[in-house]
Formats: sequence, C-alpha cells, structure tokens
Amino acid sequence: MTQPSQNPATPPALDIAPATGRLGMLTPGMGAVATTAIAGIMAARQGQAVPIGSLTQMAHIRLGSRDEGRNPMIKDFAPLATLDDLAFGGWDPISANALEAAHTAGVLKDSDLAPISGELEGVASMPAVFDQRWVSKLDGIRVKEGASKWDLARQLVEDIERFKEEENCERMVMVWTGSTEAYQVKADVHSDPDAFEAGMKANDENIAPSQMYAWAALSSGVPFANGAPNLAVDTPWAATLAAERGVPFAGKDFKTGQTLIKTILAPGFKARMLGLRGWYSTNILGNRDGEVLDDPENFKTKEMSKLGVLDTILQPEVYPDLYGNIDHVVRINYYPPRGDNKEGWDAIDIFGWMGYPMEIKVDFLCRDSILAAPIVLDLALFLDLAQRAGQSGLQEWLSFYWKAPDALGGVPPEHDIFIQQLKLKNTLRSWMGEDPITHAEGE
Repeated sequence: MTQPSQNPATPPALDIAPATGRLGMLTPGMGAVATTAIAGIMAARQGQAVPIGSLTQMAHIRLGSRDEGRNPMIKDFAPLATLDDLAFGGWDPISANALEAAHTAGVLKDSDLAPISGELEGVASMPAVFDQRWVSKLDGIRVKEGASKWDLARQLVEDIERFKEEENCERMVMVWTGSTEAYQVKADVHSDPDAFEAGMKANDENIAPSQMYAWAALSSGVPFANGAPNLAVDTPWAATLAAERGVPFAGKDFKTGQTLIKTILAPGFKARMLGLRGWYSTNILGNRDGEVLDDPENFKTKEMSKLGVLDTILQPEVYPDLYGNIDHVVRINYYPPRGDNKEGWDAIDIFGWMGYPMEIKVDFLCRDSILAAPIVLDLALFLDLAQRAGQSGLQEWLSFYWKAPDALGGVPPEHDIFIQQLKLKNTLRSWMGEDPITHAEGE
C-alpha cells in the first residue's frame, strides 16, 4: 500500500475498514449488462480476459508532484475488494440463471462463455418484482406475488438476507441493471421514508419496482447504484433513509455510448471557445433495452437523461453568444438486427471565427453492454469502499459513471467527464491522506 503524503497541511486519511471476506454483488435485472459484467469478472479471475474499461482494475493514480514519480494502480492504492472476493446474485423476470440470460442476450460469443458456463449457470436469478405498467414491452414470467408493494419489498429484503447467509458474504452492494421504466416525476409518496412505506402498503401507483429495490437495499444497509434513468434514489425519502442507515448510494443511468462521446467532445468545444448551433443524435439498437425504449413513455425517461448533458457543460447562461441557441435533439429506434451492437450517429453544427459554420459527423458503432459492464464492477467496488470509509448518502464523486448524475446542495450536476475524473481521483487521494491534484504550475 502506498504511504500517504507527509505534507502537514494534508487532511489525515480516513479510517477505512479492511475489505475482509466476500462481497455480494446483487443485480436487479439479470439481462445483457449484468451477465456481461459477471462473465467478464469470472473470465478475468481465470486469467482469460483483461478487465478493459474498469478504472478500479486498469487505471493508475498520480500522487504528489510529477517529479515524485508515484503512480500506483488504483487497486493497489485504495483498499478495494478484489475480484476473487465477489459473489454474484440478482433477480430477473425472464431468465432462471446467468448462463441462460447471457445466451438470450447474445452479447458474448459461445467460445467466451464456454470456459465459465458452469459458474454462470450457478448464478441463479431470484423471481423479480415486476410490473408491466412500467415496462409495457416486456412480459414477466418469473415474478413475485404479494398482497401489496410492501409485501413485495419485504420479500426483497428476505432475499438479500438469505443470499448473504448462503453465500457467506461479509458485505453487500446492489447495482440496478434492469430496464428503463416509464417516465415519472416525484409525488407526495416520495417525500420521506414514512410516506414511502405507507405508499407501499397502500399500493400507491407512483411507486415503481426500481424504487422498491432501492428501499430494500437501503433498509438492509446495502449501498445502491441506479444504472437506469428511473426515478429511484434521487428522491427525498431515499436521501433521508440513507442518512439514517449510514448507507451510500449513487446514480443515475450508466454513461456508455453516445452520451460518453458527448461528454468528451463538448468540453473540447468549450475549451476552445467554439460555438455550437445544434447537435442531432440518433441511435439504433436491438437488445432488450431497445425494445423497452420503443414505448414512448419509457423513451421519455431516457430522453430526459440524455438531454441534460450539454447545458451544464457549455453553460449557455455564461456564454450566450456561443451556446445560447442550441437545437439539441435525441432519437432512439428499436432495430432488432443490431442486437446489443448499438449504432449512434451525431450531426454536430459548430461555428468559429467570425461565425463561420463547420460540421462534425460521428458514427459510433458501439457495444452497449461491453461499455456498461466495467461500470457495474467499478460502482460495486467503489460503493463498498465508501461504506467501509464511513460515507453515506449521495456519492457525487462517482458522477464520472452517469448520464444524469445527481448533485448535492441544489447546484447543477457536473457533466464534464474530465472534471468528473479529477473529482473521483481527488476523492480517493483525500480519503487516503494524499494531497489533491490541481494541475497548477509547479505540480
């Protein structure tokens, strides 16, 4: 482990509990993203794959000034759980286990699944809390039954307790990898934990399944990450419950394909003070996510997540001449032949010196679950670290991973991926008793 900074002005390192024992990683929604993440971790543990895309496994972190030459890997610097520590479980309304789900998703080749097929088949998916009202394009066949949403949520709590005991886990973390739910806004039932629990008992129509999973996790002292744009932990009841139980959470919506490119390109335009007149984005994808988003209400949830990126990066209120009149359009089309291999087109209209227009075209043929899988791993390990470091509530330092990151204190969220990365690494430096890196002259 790297020795902390000796600068007397540096805050002391946090007292972080060691990562002893097994860490249970629970995924509501055992579909393409979850099974790709689990399969990749298993393959990496066997030395058959490299965990590309994972900061916890691949990235280095600079410590001190450049001339010190201290640049350890993050996993050697911070006391993270190891890949061997992880135990996998989850819920799914369709597939019975991770191997069946992986074959259905079709993301990974049979030749990649074969060496780990026994392990994957052993990851059973528990019957899910499912309500077709929120995902009209899917039919759930392995679903829980209960007299009320409260009964269903209590069944999730029992699932968590049983999994922890059966898998001999010291700690747990939950990452939502399920589908995008129909669009909704906060209601009175989301105002505080008492109102939310009363709402579950009364079967309040404003309570979606992802919120019930979030409640089950937080109530059980399990950190929760929301990988979809659903309204879940970005609610007053969740913030209050997390504070009461001392549980960290983060969200929302994994930043993978087109939005990842936006948060890379837009800071560059702003850094050069190049104007932006319009950004037209369209996608085709054919996986379960694409099928769900073919419903207008579910697409609206995703659209709101994607549209929020540019304003906070470009600050049109500060730079009205450059960014005060942007046409930003997002479209998603379900096209089954593509499967998980999403294609995103961007037509970007910029302008420069004396207002002369220029155009940029981007055609990103990406693999959605391949980009999301390392995010699932990183969030599980970082949220576990946060809990062992005594942190609770919203973990804004993990905004690096989100399309629509939540923010503290009523300020707009940060979307610039380079600022997000700096915040993430500086948080780790601070927790470990190292000075932050500001890139000021002399550093």
